Amino acid sequence: MSKAIMQAVKSVVGQPLILAEIEKPSPGPHQILIRVGAAGVNRPDLIQRAGRYPPPPGAPETLGLEVAGTIEAVGADVRQWKPGDKVCALLPGGGYAEYALAHAGSAMPIPEPLSMAEAAGLPETVLTVWNNVFEIGRLKAGETFLVHGGASGIGTTAIQMAAAWGAKVYATAGTDEKCRLCEKLGAVKAINYKTEDFEAVMRAEGGADVILDMVGAPYFDKNLTILKDLGRLCYIAFLQGSKVEGDLTRLMLKRLTVTGSTLRIRTDGYKAKLAEGVVTHVWPMIKQGRFRPLIDRVFPLTEADAAHARMDSGDHAGKIILQVAP
Repeated sequence: MSKAIMQAVKSVVGQPLILAEIEKPSPGPHQILIRVGAAGVNRPDLIQRAGRYPPPPGAPETLGLEVAGTIEAVGADVRQWKPGDKVCALLPGGGYAEYALAHAGSAMPIPEPLSMAEAAGLPETVLTVWNNVFEIGRLKAGETFLVHGGASGIGTTAIQMAAAWGAKVYATAGTDEKCRLCEKLGAVKAINYKTEDFEAVMRAEGGADVILDMVGAPYFDKNLTILKDLGRLCYIAFLQGSKVEGDLTRLMLKRLTVTGSTLRIRTDGYKAKLAEGVVTHVWPMIKQGRFRPLIDRVFPLTEADAAHARMDSGDHAGKIILQVAP
């Protein structure tokens, strides 16, 4: 009997992305098979493509960490989903394809009133922000929150979620246009890091209780200065370097917490708990119109290379999406 095949984007280090035919997967006992409508593009996809972010054991070698689509089949032990349900889901990989596997606990219903393309841009960013800003960072209503890279997919998500939560939100971005976008999304002030000293601006504004950083080394010392007593600094990436040097005195005197996390290697159970929290706390924000994922551009699956070039350019604002099915 011949095996079922599907189209998926394959990557080879140093080569353009190509659309190829590969074997269509089948769900294991705790998995669902999703007929993909759209897939989100994320920075880790580009890092994996460059050979510097290998997928965890058992994950597909193909790219793609989040999708939205329709469930095609469910594993023998799956009870909460059925074929025909429309979901968005966090994946360990394999989202740039016609079909993708997800652990049942990592899937969430597509929240009203979002389109399939919008929903595809939710799982990776929303779960990352929920995990780092609200669970690890313990952001409370009335506190001051600063997010670096405010116009990115993570940044535009964090601004809206924190503002809806009742926090006073600040952001950094690389152009005046992006700064105005951040303010439109809910930041009380956005700082152009190319023309202003964000450390000086934030000190004048009274500092921050929680900072979400994806830049890394160059901002470490400035972040410690900005943080208020009992402040929390949360790292989710280090695009400009991971090795830092600093004075521990400030951590002790101000009782600061510096933490970091990565989502892809967490257990299925951990991700399921995050998904439950997001559906409980974030989906109502979307339904009430207080948060909506910002889409920069939608590319067809055949133009995945162009989608990566768009992200690599740094010109985008919000999420980049691959349209897989009409």
